[in-house]
Amino acid sequence: MSDPVTRVAELLDRAARAGVVEPNAMALATVDSEGRPSVRMVLLKGLDDSGFVFFTNLESRKGEELRANPHAALCFHWREFETQVRVEGAVELVTDAEADAYFASRPRGSRIGAWASEQSRPLPVFEDLERRVVEVEARYEDQEVPRPPFWSGFRLTPATIEIWSGKPSRLHLREVYQRSEPDAPWEMQLLYP
Repeated sequence: MSDPVTRVAELLDRAARAGVVEPNAMALATVDSEGRPSVRMVLLKGLDDSGFVFFTNLESRKGEELRANPHAALCFHWREFETQVRVEGAVELVTDAEADAYFASRPRGSRIGAWASEQSRPLPVFEDLERRVVEVEARYEDQEVPRPPFWSGFRLTPATIEIWSGKPSRLHLREVYQRSEPDAPWEMQLLYP
């Protein structure tokens, strides 16, 4: 049996080679304190044996929900080759070193924007955001833009990975991989479509 994380990495590579515009785009589902779900698109920024990594403002809705309930689900869909991957598991913050390294790799405008945006908070008029951008640009003129203390990343450690492959007559192939602990071996079973 092949490792599902390796298979997901191969699918991401296939999507990139197929010319998918954002091959690493994924839906991220979280729940609030009352169990109400919320989903949005984010970008996968790291994948290895320890999990799926993405970054955000920790004070955003998703950041607050993930810290209050450290479980989430991800979904990739590549229509170009009829493939979907669903991932479920526990989340934890990445290390400061990981967050610093990724933040430093972002374009300067994105780093400025991270400071300027009060992500998920009400914005009375768009000009307020533009004003904040100008203020942050002035503050860091001729300097590196450091990572804000309220900005970091999360790693989702998968407990379940489902790889769905489209087949004729809607007789799709569904392979579900599960493990009881992060270091436990994967067990695979097929599901009816």
